[in-house]
Amino acid sequence: MSFNLKDQQPDQYGYYNESQDEGKLGQALSAAMLQTYNWMGLGLLLTAAVAWFSQDILLNVLQSFPQALFVAFIIELGIVWWLSARIMTLDPEIALAGFLGYAAINGFTMAFVFLAYDLGSVTLVFGITTAMFLAMSVIGYTTKMDLSGWGSYLMMGVIGVIVASVANFWLQSPILYWIVSYAGVAIFLALTIYDTQKIKNMTIWALQTGDEQNIRRVGIRGALSLYLDFINLFIFLLRILGRRK
Repeated sequence: MSFNLKDQQPDQYGYYNESQDEGKLGQALSAAMLQTYNWMGLGLLLTAAVAWFSQDILLNVLQSFPQALFVAFIIELGIVWWLSARIMTLDPEIALAGFLGYAAINGFTMAFVFLAYDLGSVTLVFGITTAMFLAMSVIGYTTKMDLSGWGSYLMMGVIGVIVASVANFWLQSPILYWIVSYAGVAIFLALTIYDTQKIKNMTIWALQTGDEQNIRRVGIRGALSLYLDFINLFIFLLRILGRRK
């Protein structure tokens, strides 16, 4: 699945048919983006499955080591940082295995969702998250506005939410809890829009290079970014809307 101008045939006057080229590029882009969302969906399914079957294990761990979730959160941040930095240089199969491996590890810590919240509440919030995520992703894919300037501000917002969450682990402030929760929803909705446009642009670049390896790497990197946006949006919405057991 690639698109390269060099593969196109000029007409009798030596010119390329730009409308035909754009049509082929659009088809290739749609197929590549669909693959990205398929990988993201596979990661979410793997996380959900591991979370469901890891409830008893996590409960036993938390009884002997209450700080386990906090430690796991720090470890996962390190894994995401490493994977994000290396994914464009790895063999695509290894990159995909790394993404799915992370999704499985995250599933273990996400088991707290089933332990702490009513299953009906989890299902409802998951549905709300899916609807909001898809709406933001459509906006990011279709908008003509250049969103590249959002990146630094959104990253500062993510860092702020992480720092505030870590601080509130000890402070246990209800006010800070709600501020972080609503800020988290706003930031990850915006990140979904931003990341979708960024992934679209990167996919177009990869298709134009005609390099199948690059196309797959960009797709896997995109799947990781969208997966993280979805998971974090789900968690923050659950903090606001979820019904605890």
